[in-house]
Amino acid sequence: MRIFRKPKTVLPMPEGYSAEDIRVESSVCTGEKTIGFYNSSEKKLVCAELIRTEADIDEFYEKYGADRAVSPVKQSNLL
Repeated sequence: MRIFRKPKTVLPMPEGYSAEDIRVESSVCTGEKTIGFYNSSEKKLVCAELIRTEADIDEFYEKYGADRAVSPVKQSNLL
């Protein structure tokens, strides 16, 4: 048990985005994966973060207070 643990704070989602806009993109060249809110007009991720494990995806959903069961992750490939 840790004594000095930071309480988890839920960040607000960026304005104009919802849990349905969360997307995972994977690089074709390196296979590196990132998760963020997809902006369809600019065709890029906003608030993108690197994914190393499945736990990183869960942490992203927890960070923004989204429910992963309600909005499953959409995947796309980068060029």
